[in-house]
Amino acid sequence: MEQITRFFWFCSGANFALLKRTPTESNKYFGIGATVFFTGVLAALAAGYALFTVFQSLVPAIFFGLLWGLMIFNLDRFIVSSMRKRDNAWAEWKLAIPRLVLAVLLALVISKPLELKMFEREINRKLDEKKTEFIAQSKANLAKGFPEIQELEADIDTLKIEVSDAEAFRDQLQKEYDAERFGEKTSGTSGIVGLGTNAKKKEQQLDAAQLALDDLRKRNQIRIDTLEAQIREFMALRQAEFEKQQPGIEGFDGLAARMDALSVLTTESSAMALANIFIMLLFIAIETAPIFVKLISARGPYDELLELHEEKVKLFKGEKWTIAKGESEARVGYFQDTHFYATDLKKEKTNRKNRAETDRELAKWDNDL
Repeated sequence: MEQITRFFWFCSGANFALLKRTPTESNKYFGIGATVFFTGVLAALAAGYALFTVFQSLVPAIFFGLLWGLMIFNLDRFIVSSMRKRDNAWAEWKLAIPRLVLAVLLALVISKPLELKMFEREINRKLDEKKTEFIAQSKANLAKGFPEIQELEADIDTLKIEVSDAEAFRDQLQKEYDAERFGEKTSGTSGIVGLGTNAKKKEQQLDAAQLALDDLRKRNQIRIDTLEAQIREFMALRQAEFEKQQPGIEGFDGLAARMDALSVLTTESSAMALANIFIMLLFIAIETAPIFVKLISARGPYDELLELHEEKVKLFKGEKWTIAKGESEARVGYFQDTHFYATDLKKEKTNRKNRAETDRELAKWDNDL
């Protein structure tokens, strides 16, 4: 239990030596450290899932997820440990506002991948619908890209219509021939029963129509078989092109696609939108909890000892600075004194030399005169 306590103290960024001297503060920093730690764990899980949707591989997802979680953990630990309890509450809030903004941004980043995981089933259903739309759109575009298939199918329909028209003409002649034989009076029959002259003419017309129909069927069937072979070739090309696009459609499962699907779901369903907001608020509360704990908690003995320690460091720094400044001033004074003394001696020697030269030149002029 002691090791766990020390670990969470470490997570809170507290000083062990000072905490041991203030037992009443132990639980507070234990809770702060636990919150920071589990926030890092949630960040690692969220990043791992998000990266798994990108890489589709477990090893890089685990590695980068742990790296992201450690980074978030270290950042949260720094945010919490850098806050100090002061006597002025407004000054504390002014210093805490940038940290709160950063904590909210981190909460939003952490919550989004976990939202995608929580609504995974609904998102998968929406992605399947989107894939179906892409497949239909792809087939429609490919159909436009192969107009030859429609033209060939239209030619086949024309040939079949020709055969149908010939069959209808043959059937009409068959009815007239039957009516003539059985003495049925119509506009095209005589109404006399038996195989008379008109019946034989009708029979000859029927036989000719049947021969023409058989010939037309044979010729059109050959043409239809040829056209259908061409259609199969074009359909094979179209299928090959569709199979090239198929992996891209099936691979529509990335992070951006899932976020877009989640956005569509929250737009379509007010319940999901409300759940999405609550999840974000939950993570914001978790991420900002350590900061608010420090802000709303009273100034405790740990804060007093910490301030005392910092003030001692400042006093020690002031003492060292005063000593160093005095030693520096002494060295500067000694340098100035010795330097100026040497300079005065040098000036005196120079003046003596100049006076001697001046006296020699004056004496020489007097002799010349």
